[in-house]
This record gives sequence, C-alpha cells and structure tokens, in this order.
Amino acid sequence: MLALRLARRAHVLVQVRRLLVAAASAGTGFLLLCAFGYALAHPGASPGAALRLAWCAVPLAATVHLAVAVARADPATRPRPGLSAVGLGPGRLMVFSVLTTALSCALGSAAALLLFLHLRGDLPGTPPRNSLADALAAGLPLPLPATVTLLAVVPLAASVAGALSLRPREDARRDVPTGPGAGPGAEPGAEPGTPGAGAAAGNRRVGKPRAATGRQGALPADTGTHAVPAPSGLPWGIAVVAAGLTTETYAARDPRGARLDLPGDLVAGTAGVLAGWALTALGLALAGPALTHLCGRLLQAARPGVLRLLSGRGLQEEAGRIGRPLGVVCAVASGAYAIARVYAEAHDAPPAFGPLSVLGALVVAGCALATLLTAAVEARGDRAGTTAALLRIGAPATLLRSAALLRAGALVLVLAPLTWLVAELAALPLLR
Repeated sequence: MLALRLARRAHVLVQVRRLLVAAASAGTGFLLLCAFGYALAHPGASPGAALRLAWCAVPLAATVHLAVAVARADPATRPRPGLSAVGLGPGRLMVFSVLTTALSCALGSAAALLLFLHLRGDLPGTPPRNSLADALAAGLPLPLPATVTLLAVVPLAASVAGALSLRPREDARRDVPTGPGAGPGAEPGAEPGTPGAGAAAGNRRVGKPRAATGRQGALPADTGTHAVPAPSGLPWGIAVVAAGLTTETYAARDPRGARLDLPGDLVAGTAGVLAGWALTALGLALAGPALTHLCGRLLQAARPGVLRLLSGRGLQEEAGRIGRPLGVVCAVASGAYAIARVYAEAHDAPPAFGPLSVLGALVVAGCALATLLTAAVEARGDRAGTTAALLRIGAPATLLRSAALLRAGALVLVLAPLTWLVAELAALPLLR
C-alpha cells in the first residue's frame, strides 16, 4: 500500500518516466506474444519460432536497462533521516522501488495482452486489418499458462535487475546524513538552508562527501584530489570491440555456418557474425564512461579558460553516471547503421521494415535514448547545489548554458566519428 501511495504522489516527471517504462514493457510483451503466436500457427517451423523468440532478447534487455535507470532516479526511494526509525530503511525503500518497477512493467504487459487479443479478434468489436496474420494465430486457442509466463518475463527481469542494482551497501548506509539539517542531498556539517545542504547527492553515492564552507554562497571545498579518477573500462571496451570484430571477420569467411535472418529480412549472417556484432556493441557500452571522461580531459587541455575548465570538470564528474547510457546509445546507433549499410549493399534499395521490425527498433532506440535522458536529468539534479552556488557568487547564466552546450558538442565530436568507424568495420566483412 505504501508503494502505491509513493507512486501516486510522485512528481510529474517521475510519472512520465514510469509511463515510458510501461510503454517499453508493452512493446516487448507484444513482441513476445507475436513470437508465441507464430509458434502456434506454425507448429512445424520450430527453428523459425525459436529464432523469433530469441530476437526478443534485445528489446527485453533495453527495457530492463530503462527500468533500472528509472528506479535509480526515483527520488521517493532515496534514504531520508527519520525513516529508519519507523522501519523504512534502505532495504525497505529498495523493496518499494522494486514493487513500483514491477507494477509499471505489469501494466505494460497487460496493455500488450489487450492489444494482442484485440488484433486476434478475441475481444468484442471488429479487429482492424493488419499484416500480422502469421504472428497472431487467429482462430487458435491461446494457452493461458504459456501466455502468463511470457507476460511475466519483463516484470520479473526488471524487478530482479532493479533489486540487484539498488541493494543497500555498507558504505551508502554510513554516508546517510542523520543531523538536524540533513536531507536527501545534505552534506555533513551543513546547516539547514545553506548552499551545502543540497549539493552532495552524487558525492554521497561515491562515498566522498565534500565539506561545506562557512561562507554564504561559497563553493564547497574540495577535500579530495584535484584530478577526477578515470573509469577503468576503456581497455576492456577496446578489447571486447576488437574481439567482436575479429569474431565477425573469421565467421564471415566460413560459408558453412548456419545463416540467421534478422527480423524483417534486413540482413542475414551466421551465428558467429551476429555474435561478433553483439560483442562490438558490448564493447562500446563498456567504454562509454571512459570515453566521456576522456572528452572532459580533452576540453581541459592546452591552458583552458573558465568555460572549458568548467565543462571539462563537469564531464569528468558525470562520466560514471551518463557514460554507460551514452555508450549504449552509441552501440544502438552503430548497429542500426551497420544493418542499413549491409541491406542497402545487398538489395540496392533502402531497408524495408515490417511492423514487428519497426516496433522492435522503436523499443530499443527509445529505451536507449530515454535512459540517457534520465541519467542526464539525474546528473543535473545532483549538481543543482553547485550551479546555485555559482550563480550566487556572480557567475552569469550564459556561462552555465555555454558550458552545457560545449559538453554536448565535445561528446558529439568525439563519439560520432568513433561510432561511425565501428559501424563501418562491423559491416565490412558482410560487404565483400
């Protein structure tokens, strides 16, 4: 009951995020039901039905990624002083967040079932004409246990992933403020209403709180090192990308492998080629935080001014938060470009998307972009105290807007060519 009350009284932006999770769950659930309907309508084509079901793993992973990001950004489930005294510690708040995530995904799965039944003609009313006759199994009975099992995949996967991501840690428990001026973003030693009282949400998570200064409007003192530690994922990302490209190249030379068709007959390749593409996408996602940190270092190179220094330090501080979603967006863009390039080379025409292919692409791309936007909004909220302190000491608002534009421009200039290069290398073995 408390989880429902927290969900109902949340901010409008939080409700929009949950609706996005429900929409992504509905799209993934509909794809799972269509794969199941194809298996019912074609009992003798079990390999094709299994392949359709396996392709649903990509939108499923994207939906779970979005659900975890939304759960982490939910302000209603962050530890607050005084809640532990009434039995609402970090563990109980994590349970409420998992229940809210499961509820959003369950609503999406229910919407997918209603749409599927309507298109089949099982509900009152005339179903619209569509080109999904093979995937709907109209006229055949729909087994209830199998349908419920498929629809429960998305809520269960999102709940388990959210519980693993939000589980309480000992360092986080020690960093929760308990003083009279403590709040969701309060710093140790800050008085109520001072600038330091709401500027350490991000520092509390990494276990390095900054001491507040006693001067009104002053920036918090940096008690750590001056250099922000770089994420360690770049070597692993490069290694995984290289392994994926190597696997794809060797698999493309072997014509004896079983060929697997992408949905919508976009492109065909052996299992080794598709495994190489998956490794390449995983490498880009792993290297995302380190590449974001590298963009921040490049902005501060060669005697930086105030604008470049502020932008570079901001990127370095936010690399751990927005780097991984940014890497996922690069991986999705790289895969989409590679598929379009291979299809255009093989058919001398633009890619022809079917309805299920369009739905799958929208779910994957939409979840990747929504996760990135969620992380960006959360990072903006974490630096709200620092931004307010800069404005109080006289920094012009145009400086902050210019710094944000410079950060975005640096990311585009570095990551766009890299994404294009990886996509070209991934498509090259299939273009020979």
